[in-house]
Amino acid sequence: MSSKDSNRDAVVLATLIHVPFDGWTVEALQRGAADEGMTPADVDVLFPDGPRGAVRHWLKVADRQMLEDLAAVDLESLRIRDRITLLVRTRLERWTPHREAVRRALALSVLPGYAEDGVRSGYATVDAMWRAAGDRSTDFNFYTKRGLLAAVYSSTLLVWLDDRSEGCADTWAFLDRRIATVMKVPKAQSQVKEALSRLPNPLSLLSSSRRTA
Repeated sequence: MSSKDSNRDAVVLATLIHVPFDGWTVEALQRGAADEGMTPADVDVLFPDGPRGAVRHWLKVADRQMLEDLAAVDLESLRIRDRITLLVRTRLERWTPHREAVRRALALSVLPGYAEDGVRSGYATVDAMWRAAGDRSTDFNFYTKRGLLAAVYSSTLLVWLDDRSEGCADTWAFLDRRIATVMKVPKAQSQVKEALSRLPNPLSLLSSSRRTA
């Protein structure tokens, strides 16, 4: 990692405690930079597009740290559903002290100029999760899995933001239910494909009908 990226990490992480009061603003970034012994000029260099670039970088840091947190875990020994559950939970648990910063970032994602960043960052997160879970698909399943996980992650994120239960127990119960539902989808798809394979080929029927006529 370059020194510039290290400084970006330091500033954006130091900024988190200021976001609940100042939002994702230049002022918050400057306060975070000051906490790290840097100046407003440093903020301009590190984040030339301001808060938008800072949020984008923070989400990359979150993905990277999620994988670092699980580096010592033998994911391959777990069932797929347990791998995904652990990844989502790990991704969120680290930021529990900074839920307001997450909420503010989420609010920005619906604003003009931020929406594309939100989509790209969301895709990067679920893609990182599936790859960490061992997914190597390259066919249509590649997109199906990521679409399903995006729905699970986004809905769980919204529950987590307002969860005041001990240890976010309500969130993890919700996540378990959502994962259980999603895991039924591939099975249902397989059953439909199997049923369709047993049906006669309509082209063959049409050809046979013509010969009979």
